Amino acid sequence: MSEDEGIENQPVEDQEEEAEEVEASIEETTETETVTAEPEAEAEEETKEAQAPEETLLLPRDTLLSAGIHIGTRMKTLDMEPFIYRVRPDGLFVLDVKKTDDRIRATGKFLSRYEPARIAVAATRLYAHEPVKKFCQLTGATPLIGRFIPGQLSNPQYSSRIDPEIILVCDPRADAQAVKEASKVGIPIVALCSTDNEFAGVDLVIPTNNKGRRALAVVFWLLARQVLRERGELGPDKDPPATIEDFEAKVTREDDEEG
Repeated sequence: MSEDEGIENQPVEDQEEEAEEVEASIEETTETETVTAEPEAEAEEETKEAQAPEETLLLPRDTLLSAGIHIGTRMKTLDMEPFIYRVRPDGLFVLDVKKTDDRIRATGKFLSRYEPARIAVAATRLYAHEPVKKFCQLTGATPLIGRFIPGQLSNPQYSSRIDPEIILVCDPRADAQAVKEASKVGIPIVALCSTDNEFAGVDLVIPTNNKGRRALAVVFWLLARQVLRERGELGPDKDPPATIEDFEAKVTREDDEEG
C-alpha cells in the first residue's frame, strides 16, 4: 500500500505530462544537485561514494547522474522505500544509484537464461518506445510498443497473441494491462520502477527513473550490454554497436502533443 494518496492509474496524457516534469527537473538540477543538498546529505553521499568506488559501477557515476536515472518523483510508496536514498529540498525523492546498478546486473544475468524471442518488452510510454526498440533489435527480444492490446498474453483466441516466457515492462502503472495479463497466466515480470510505483505482480524490480528520455536510454543500453555479455555474444570489456544516443527517443513537437 502506498504512503501517499493519489498514486493510481492515470491516462497516458497525464503520465506523459509527469514524464515532462521529471525531464525538466533533471535538466534544471543535475549540475547543481550537490550544491543544493544539505550538508548532512552531502557528507552521507561522500561516505557512500567512498564505499562504492566508481569503477564498480557499470558506467561512471557522473554519467549515470547526468542521465538522471536517480531522479524519482514527489511521491513514494512503501514498496520503493528500500531503494530511496534521500529526498531533495524540492520534494523529489532520489534513488540509490548503486542499487540500480546492482539490479541491472542481476536482470542482465536473469534475462540471458531465456531464449531471446521468448522475452517480451512492453513500452506504453512514448519516451520508452525507441529504447525498447533498440534493446530488442540487439538482443532478439520481442517488442510490445505502444498501446497494449487486451488479450495479447491471456486470450488464446486472439490471432496476435504471443507466448513469452518472461516480460519486461517500463512502468507497472503505464503498462498495467501487460502486468495484469502476465500475472494471470504466470509469466514472470521484470519492471523498471520509480519512487511512485508499487510491486503488485512484479517479480524483479529495477529502481530507476522510468520517465526521462535519457534515463530510459541509459538503462536499456546497459541492460542490452549486460544481456549480450552474459550470453557471451559481447566481450566483458566491449560495448554494443549502438550507442546510448541511438537508444534515446527523438521526440518531435508533433509527437509530444500526440503523446
